[in-house]
Amino acid sequence: MSAAAATAVPAVAKPQTLDELMLAMDVVDTIRHRDLIVERELGQGDRDDALRSRLREIYTSQGIEVTDRVIDQGIKALRESRFTYTPPAASLGRTLALIWVARSRIIGWSAALLIAVTALWGGYQFGVVGPARQAAETARIELAETLPKALQTNYDAVIAEARVEGARTQAAALLRDGKNALTRNDAAAAQTAVDSLAALQTKLVQTYDLRIVLNDSGVWRIPDANENARNYYLIVEAVAPDGQTLTMPIKSEEDGRTYNVSAWGVRVPEATFDAVRRDKQDNGIIENRTLGQKPRGELDPRYRMTVLGGTITSWDDN
Repeated sequence: MSAAAATAVPAVAKPQTLDELMLAMDVVDTIRHRDLIVERELGQGDRDDALRSRLREIYTSQGIEVTDRVIDQGIKALRESRFTYTPPAASLGRTLALIWVARSRIIGWSAALLIAVTALWGGYQFGVVGPARQAAETARIELAETLPKALQTNYDAVIAEARVEGARTQAAALLRDGKNALTRNDAAAAQTAVDSLAALQTKLVQTYDLRIVLNDSGVWRIPDANENARNYYLIVEAVAPDGQTLTMPIKSEEDGRTYNVSAWGVRVPEATFDAVRRDKQDNGIIENRTLGQKPRGELDPRYRMTVLGGTITSWDDN
């Protein structure tokens, strides 16, 4: 081989050792953290000798020996941005890569969010939607099934007991009111009709004797409409076949209100009042105490004496 050919063979660069690579990286880091050096020296073209000299001073002051080769490699690497991390531009691939890197954290937060949403949804369903749906279904069943059945059942019970036309007329009116209420989805009004039919049936079933009480057997009142007149009342109580005194709903003609009482006054003509008074005056006992009897299937007692129909529930102020 000729000398010319030998000189044409390129020299093989000496491989960089790990220590030299680490020092070169440190050189770059030192230059970056000494911004004034970079701006004043490296930024002035080819004056690398001054920069090398400054770097040697820095490392010598720290007791670190750095060769020119390492310094040159560091300066070259800085110019080439070899050790500078440049984040990739935003893209779908970069986004997917970031998601993949953070998958554990994302999965954790997603699971927590899913649990929270599920808990809120379950609470809403259980605490709000469920009760509302149940209430709506209950109301639907009440209007479509419960109330119509109760209305017809109570009406049939009244008709089965009724022995007078008045009871049948009242029952028919209450049944009509109840059905009209159901048509307009008014459960409260329909329930009122059901309860009224039940009360009417209870009244028909009742049997009792209307007896004049022994004490305070009669009173008289001066009506507000005519101060020169007197209204006479016999004080009575309803006694069931077993001897129990019944509590009855009685409407007072003096204030128009209904009271549940065990004794009340029935207005009678003065002649009836005087006849009972004379009966009691004979020996202090009323021989004929039964003013009337209430038979089963009828609404009102059958009176044995003449009465005028009005009633009072209080007389202590007379």
